[in-house]
Amino acid sequence: MHVTTLIPALTAQARLRARHSEGCACSEPHAVLADRSDATVVRHAQVVAKAHAPGTPESDLTARLAAAAHPGLADALLAPLSARPTRLDDRLVTFWPYGTPVDRDDPDAAPWEAAATLLARLHRTPPALLPYPLPPMRGPEKAARAVARLRAAAPHPAASPVERAWAVLPAWARDEAPWPGPPLLCHGDLHLGQLVRAPQDPRLGRRLPHPRTDPHLDRPAAADRWLLIDVDDLGTGDPAWDLARPAAWYACGLLLGEEWTRFLNAYRAAGGPAVPADGADPWPVLDVPARALTVQTAALAIAKAVAAGRPLDEVEETFVDACRRMAAVPPDLAPTCTK
Repeated sequence: MHVTTLIPALTAQARLRARHSEGCACSEPHAVLADRSDATVVRHAQVVAKAHAPGTPESDLTARLAAAAHPGLADALLAPLSARPTRLDDRLVTFWPYGTPVDRDDPDAAPWEAAATLLARLHRTPPALLPYPLPPMRGPEKAARAVARLRAAAPHPAASPVERAWAVLPAWARDEAPWPGPPLLCHGDLHLGQLVRAPQDPRLGRRLPHPRTDPHLDRPAAADRWLLIDVDDLGTGDPAWDLARPAAWYACGLLLGEEWTRFLNAYRAAGGPAVPADGADPWPVLDVPARALTVQTAALAIAKAVAAGRPLDEVEETFVDACRRMAAVPPDLAPTCTK
């Protein structure tokens, strides 16, 4: 579907779904929440409609939706309004209840502990509990796509250290081999934009009936609190990848030590299996995925700067400088952490 017709058609779908929820005042304006090559997202009333990237495999997306709708993940993932995607011409579309996002204008209120706790719950959920087998989480795939985008851009002097940092990573982190460790459930693209407050409207975000406490993991059912969204990269793989972005920010000096410690301590307190639980150094298991996320960030920054014909800004230079340092020191290929 052409971009000029996608948003109106997607908005009409959201409006129809909102009308069915009996919570819609159809005079309410719609909002375009995202309009990128990989996703277009619109909101009408309390319903969000998302058109996924062209070529998204329907079987993979269906498995991911079923996982988000499963009662065993009720306190980790926002449930979709339907457990199967629909089609809008050549795009797969999913529908979600609207949740209140993190306030970008109040960084001091960033819910690092909530993010860590949600990740721990997700990582602790046995993949065998879910109704369909999940594909591999797409973190390494997205990092490899970022490097490919860098290579397709015009030559840039900062590209060389990024390429060198990429070359010293193990094959699995470059999406050239399967993850060699135990495949745990992972989000695949964790950042604070992936958290929302659970919807208040009881007619939205309903799940299958489930007991007050999850019988497999002995944890409370979801209520009005933070939940993870965006299942496009959900799958099995290295859970440390979900901790890698804040770890990389901390290593680059962009996340305060206090915030990183709060995040890590909350993850451990919730029983997260990605790092040692006894307070041992987490970096042996975080090093490779944190390096990969650093390369991904730097590669995308350079590609976007080249496309816009502008120099790298200070933050972008920080990630390129980190790649220069990483290229000179091989990554720590310590055994993966299992519990």
